[in-house]
Formats: sequence, structure tokens, C-alpha cells
Amino acid sequence: MEKVDTIVVGAGVVGLACARALALAGREVMVLEAADGIGTGTSSRNSEVIHAGIYYPAGSLKAKLCVAGKALLYRYCDERGVPYRRCGKLLVATAEDEVAQIDGIIAKAAANGVADLVRLTAAEAQAMEPALACVAAVHSPSTGIIDSHALMLALQGDLENAGGLVAFNAAVEAIAFTRDGLVVRTPDGTELLASRVVNSAGHGAPALARKTAGLRAVHVPSAYYAKGNYFTLSGRSPFARLIYPVPQHAGLGVHLTIDLGGQAKFGPDVEWVGSADELVVDPRRGDAFYAEVRKYWPALPDGALQPGYAGMRPKISGPNQPAADFVIMGPGVHGVRGLVNLFGIESPGLTSSLAIAEQVLAQLAADA
Repeated sequence: MEKVDTIVVGAGVVGLACARALALAGREVMVLEAADGIGTGTSSRNSEVIHAGIYYPAGSLKAKLCVAGKALLYRYCDERGVPYRRCGKLLVATAEDEVAQIDGIIAKAAANGVADLVRLTAAEAQAMEPALACVAAVHSPSTGIIDSHALMLALQGDLENAGGLVAFNAAVEAIAFTRDGLVVRTPDGTELLASRVVNSAGHGAPALARKTAGLRAVHVPSAYYAKGNYFTLSGRSPFARLIYPVPQHAGLGVHLTIDLGGQAKFGPDVEWVGSADELVVDPRRGDAFYAEVRKYWPALPDGALQPGYAGMRPKISGPNQPAADFVIMGPGVHGVRGLVNLFGIESPGLTSSLAIAEQVLAQLAADA
């Protein structure tokens, strides 16, 4: 049986960040990816936003790792030449009964260490974005956008320069805890013996954890799938910044983002589905998009929205449940030496990726 010091399952942005950190720490690292390329799942189907850390409960991993990850990510992009733009964001209240929610968000952001938010009147917001309609707003200057694929290529390059490798078309079927280490088995019967395994399989992380012999079921959450549909704008965007309505229950509402090429898109909405593979955008959902977008952009023309793409939030909390925090579960919790499971790494997972990698590194170091 071939021996590998460390195996990371999943070559999304978080898996690559973890693999890079481990390789730079001197580990022999192999990434096993079921697809034929990096970042083909959640990492390639998101809004590519660098989040400020505004919305999350104080003390949560999402709050701490988003704020820390944002600083790490901007610095990394500067060092490695990864394209990004610190364009800023306006968080808008479009009705008087939403103003109190904005005040609460400002307080929550301050508790998370985000001290650069600026509360705006409707006139001040409209001076920044003349096409905007709102009754109040908050400006987040540290919110940005990023080329997520360029980021993943940079992480992969760092990993490989440090001696690590990524194996594609290499699904992981099961993991078994033995006296000698963790045995990782692929569908063709190949078995690898590793001292450390990081389960960063995204939507598939809970399923893989359930197939990990020696890991108790109590340490494996249920998986839920919250599809997010995006619609693209035909024509030029009238906005230079990101525009977000106040957050909804399962997501952040139908917001406007702009990619580095200037293409505007709206979304994601929230559509609970039964499988991570349900990624086709139903054009009929655009009807609801028009109503939501016109709350803050009344001049949106009829017929201007085209079905774009869909992403899937790898949730571990279901409809009508409070949003779950990130789960970075190492041996100190589940007792399986050398194993770290990453569950529920949804937004702000991209922003938090480098900080998540530091947490994984620390948990494995504590287990050495």
C-alpha cells in the first residue's frame, strides 16, 4: 500500500488553500479530486465576492474567519498578482421597516471587528449610485470582487512548487481509521495510507464522513442543498458598486454583483432542492427577480434579465432552521487521529479560505 503523509479530499478553493498551507509547512501533500479540474463545484458557481464580515454572529467561525480571511486574501492577491477590485458595497433598506435591521447589522459588524462601515441617508447613497432607490444604506468600502479561478490557480501553483500534487478523476469512496493511519480508498480499489486526511469535499463532505470507519455518526451532520440561481443583465450596469438588500433568512437576498469584466448579475435566490446536481436555472424564476431588484433599481427594463447559472450552498442546516456555522472538526472533537472534516463551508468560504487553512493546520499540529 502506497503511503502519503497528508491527503486533502477536494480541490475547491478551501481544499487547495488547506493543501497549500500543509505543503508550505513541510508536509507531503496529495489532493484527490473527483472531477477533471480544480474548483468545478461550489468554488466555480458563486458571486466571487470578497466579503467584509458584516452579517455573521459575533464569535462565530464565519465572523472570525471572514474578517481574518479578508485581510489574508487581499494581501495574497497583491503578492501573487491575483486580479481583484476593492469596489465596495452598498447595503440598502428599501422600506422604513428595514431601517432598524440596518442598524442591527452595523452593530453586529462592529462586534466582529468591522469598523469601516458608513451609514448613509438616501440622498448620500443616491449621490454615490444615482440609479439606486432606498430609504437608508450602509457603505462597506472593504468589500471586493475577485477572479476566483485565478486565485485557485495561484493556490495550486504554490502547492505544487512546495512539492504537493493534485490528482484528478480521483474520487474517494471511503476512509478507514487503522492502527497504522488512515486508509483512503478510491472506487477502482486503490488504497493509500495517510497520517493525515482533510475532508474538504464540499457538498460531499458529510457523505464521505459517513463512510469513514471509526468515526461516530454523532459527529456527522445532515446535508441540505440550497440552490442559488443567478440572472445576468443584458446591457451596461448602472452601478459601480455591489448592491445588497438587507439579508433574508437563508441567504443575502437578490443582490447585484459585478465581475471584473464589468458584467452585472443578480442573485442568488434560495431554492431548496434534493440534490447537489440540480443546477439548471428555470427562466420562470426571473419573474420574482424583477420584483426584488426593482425595490432598489426601479428602472430595471423588462426583458433585461437572462438566465445565468446556479450554485449550490453546501448547508448543514435546513429550511426554517437557524443558519449553521462553519464546522472544522478535528481529532480533539471526534477522536479520530489525523482527520479533519470540514462541514457547511458555504459563504463566506471563499473569503475565509486562507484563514480556514490556518485553522486546519493548527488542529492537525495539535494532534501531532
